[in-house]
Amino acid sequence: MKQYPSRQRPPAWQWIGLAAATPLLLASCGGSGSPIQDELAACAMTTGDGSVVVGSGLPGDPAAPEPSSGYRLGKKALHSAKYMVVTANPLASKAGCEVLKAGGTAVDAAVAVQMVLGLVEPQSSGIGGGAFMLYRDAASGKVVAYDGRETAPAAATENYLRYVDDATDQSAPKPSARASGRSIGTPGVLRMLELAHKDYGKTAWPQLFTSGIDLASNGFPISGRMAAALDGSKADLARDADAAKLYFDAQGKPLALGAKFVNQPYADTLRSIANGGADAFYRGDLAQSIVNKIAVTQAVSDNSPITPGKTTLQDLANYQAKRRDAVCTTYRARYWVCSMPPPSSGGIAVAQAMGILENFDLKAYGPTAIDGEGGKPSVMGVHLVSEALRLAYADRDKYVADTDFVPLPGGSPSMMLDKNYLRQRAALISTTKSMGTAQAGSFGLPAQGIVPVTEAGTTHMSIVDAKGNALSMTTTVESSMGSFHVTRGFVLNNQLTDFAAVPSTTEGPVANRVQPGKRPRSSMAPTLVFDMKADGGMGDFKMATGSPGGSTIIQYVTKTLVGALDWGLDAQQATSLVDFGAANSPTTNVGGEHPSINAANNGNDDPLVSGLRALGHVVSISAQSSGIGTILRVQRNGQTQLEGGADPRREGLVLGDAVR
Repeated sequence: MKQYPSRQRPPAWQWIGLAAATPLLLASCGGSGSPIQDELAACAMTTGDGSVVVGSGLPGDPAAPEPSSGYRLGKKALHSAKYMVVTANPLASKAGCEVLKAGGTAVDAAVAVQMVLGLVEPQSSGIGGGAFMLYRDAASGKVVAYDGRETAPAAATENYLRYVDDATDQSAPKPSARASGRSIGTPGVLRMLELAHKDYGKTAWPQLFTSGIDLASNGFPISGRMAAALDGSKADLARDADAAKLYFDAQGKPLALGAKFVNQPYADTLRSIANGGADAFYRGDLAQSIVNKIAVTQAVSDNSPITPGKTTLQDLANYQAKRRDAVCTTYRARYWVCSMPPPSSGGIAVAQAMGILENFDLKAYGPTAIDGEGGKPSVMGVHLVSEALRLAYADRDKYVADTDFVPLPGGSPSMMLDKNYLRQRAALISTTKSMGTAQAGSFGLPAQGIVPVTEAGTTHMSIVDAKGNALSMTTTVESSMGSFHVTRGFVLNNQLTDFAAVPSTTEGPVANRVQPGKRPRSSMAPTLVFDMKADGGMGDFKMATGSPGGSTIIQYVTKTLVGALDWGLDAQQATSLVDFGAANSPTTNVGGEHPSINAANNGNDDPLVSGLRALGHVVSISAQSSGIGTILRVQRNGQTQLEGGADPRREGLVLGDAVR
């Protein structure tokens, strides 16, 4: 057996039997008899020794806590017959899979997954944050975008993140904009899930909270990623009484890897929402707890000042999730690619990058030495994708914000996605030299300022149910552990720091500036792909994908789409493939955590890195922390099957029903 370095050693369940490459990897939820024979096989892993239930704590359990490894070698594409769920945590995947097994829809499963993620992965998402969802209803063929992005309070000014008070105190919020109450936007994910559930749910709302309530009440062992997040944020969490009580042990230290974590306040919160719907969160005692926490003015750790936010009960009561028109474009006259519209910039940026790339023969520049990890990307393949992304980010930075406040050029995405426009943008790409920094396209609009904003955090889920409904959802509290403020068992977001703190520059007003009730720009890009019918219409489901990663989400999603659609990689290979791409700067990212990259000597001995540098790229080989979850519809062994891949850079897991 191949020997792995310790930082890349795969988890125990991969050693036990997945390397045998059997398609029958998905076994019974508690099953009696052989997992291969089980008619309703689902929601557990099949190993050489039989079925192991996720969360059982038994040998081979994929939810067994282990240190975060950076990259897990040896993951294989997994297959199912009817339904599949991919999330960033095994316990969340199990919760979603059980809903699907019981006949629930993809939306039903997403509700259950989110309730568990807020418990087992509080550093990334939760009910105190926001989300974007793309949903395809198989019966009607309709694609709907759901916007659950947080909003600024009605009392916010353009300098809300910049000054304690516009008139009397123009010092910065304390201890920082992020750790103050100013970063906390009105949470949106619950209203969004409730709206989608009313449209496309089948399972009764209260039933979708069972897994989250049980796990919160009974506890689970803390994973490596959660333990690392708590340790990395310990000084900030210590300022908040509820956070310290929840996440620290009796000695005042952050809970460590493998420690049993019980969160009874969260279980009580979920019970309230299960029984009272989203109104139980946005009105009454829970809403008052949120408002009170945002208004805190002093740290418990050292009595230092905290600048309070200005969110009121009315801000929560007035919050509305929104249905929006998905951004859908054709790709190579073979596919329809649909993603999220503003206030996310991710969908337009991915669509622009793909629209630029279809002017090049990417198939000729695919990876070499293709293996289970996706192979070695070519210099020209990475160069072309990175240059297309630079052009897309340039437009994104200048023009895209919450379109309820700042319209796109032409009033819709169509002008930015026009094929002729993107062909002109593609002509700016040289095959012999990187452009470094791209200029935004000109649409004849008044001058606007650009202020770079750093985004972080987030998690992703991709789900297909037995009826063929497909869902891609990216959900977040922004940075790791959000604002560091906790109430009633959940973390409050720091999403408002996705706004530009400076409202204008010498070039003009900044599109993504703070305004009352406005939603900050995001890069989240939940994406669904469909085959193109002979008449040019949208056909069968082809692919669901998405990723966390802040502003680099656009790069991760574009890489995965190109890997699957242009280079023919399977769902796991496209997901595992080296993370590469660029924002609008001279720096090109090449994920040095990947086993195909020689990161020694600053990458100078790696032919991909040296080849890119010869073209003028400033290459960063810093480890990338994508969390891509991909589902493909494939023909295999004469059957239509679902094929899933979970990012080896995180703790993700694919589950579904067994192939017979």
